[in-house]
Amino acid sequence: MPIPVIDFSKLNGGEREKTMAEIANGCEEWGFFQLVNHGIPVELLERVKKVTTECYKVEREDNFFKESTPVKLLKELIDTKGEEKLDNIDWEDVFLLADDNEWPPKTPGFRETMTEYRTELKKLAEKLMEVMDENLGIQKGYIKKIFNGGDEENAFFGTKVSHYPPCPHPERVTGLRAHTDAGGVILLFQDDEVGGLEVLKDGKWTDVQPIPNAICINTGDQIEVLSNGRYKSAWHRVQAMPNGTRRSIASFYNPSYKATIEPATQLIQKENKEVNQFGYPKFVFGDYMSVYTEQKFLPKEPRFQAVKAVN
Repeated sequence: MPIPVIDFSKLNGGEREKTMAEIANGCEEWGFFQLVNHGIPVELLERVKKVTTECYKVEREDNFFKESTPVKLLKELIDTKGEEKLDNIDWEDVFLLADDNEWPPKTPGFRETMTEYRTELKKLAEKLMEVMDENLGIQKGYIKKIFNGGDEENAFFGTKVSHYPPCPHPERVTGLRAHTDAGGVILLFQDDEVGGLEVLKDGKWTDVQPIPNAICINTGDQIEVLSNGRYKSAWHRVQAMPNGTRRSIASFYNPSYKATIEPATQLIQKENKEVNQFGYPKFVFGDYMSVYTEQKFLPKEPRFQAVKAVN
């Protein structure tokens, strides 16, 4: 069964009801779907591809193969003829873009292009959150307000720029280990050609096929809590590949670290007792991140229980 692909432009026309239902299904049944015709200019996406690829080639690639921990550990494993797999590391080059951290300095046009891109992605995230509000039957703007901890703009919007270089022994290491995302709404601009991204659905791993200029959406742990479990955060991973370098640009619309997260009151009142048996806790997002940092690649339910104990 393929990952749902949704034409976001139809939200504003005669097929709005159908499109809303498709997004609801993507959130409820998958926690993962792809958007096409999402309103981000193709010209901008082409520039993003160009500057991120150049940045990796100029500023990152040599260091990855000469100095990085995964390359060193894999070489040691092969040299010693070890049979095991590297379970606690990812075959990934990655850095974070946020408003207040250092950006790559050597790639022409990188800051300007990625600043413009991040602005567009943030707008798309906020549109999606309003769709989720409507589909869940909660007040318009509710998710955004909770994530911001009020009416001011305090939510965190970060962008993780990753490259997964070709791996000489992909059977011995994972590109990115299986996990759910800690935050809210994740918007991924993945490689047009090199695959490797997989989502867990009904106990089976499903490929997220590359679609040129699509934006992949997945819901994080905080959306699962706010929706009282109606929307699940999806387990996903990236396989190391023997050929080609995979580009992956994931942007996260996450709560402020001071934001209080709990199931929306209207949803607790609406849902039956069976749905509420798990009992999602009320917590401060910063406390959740302290737990998540230590347990990212472990089952998520104990994270909820751990943060419940903290509070």
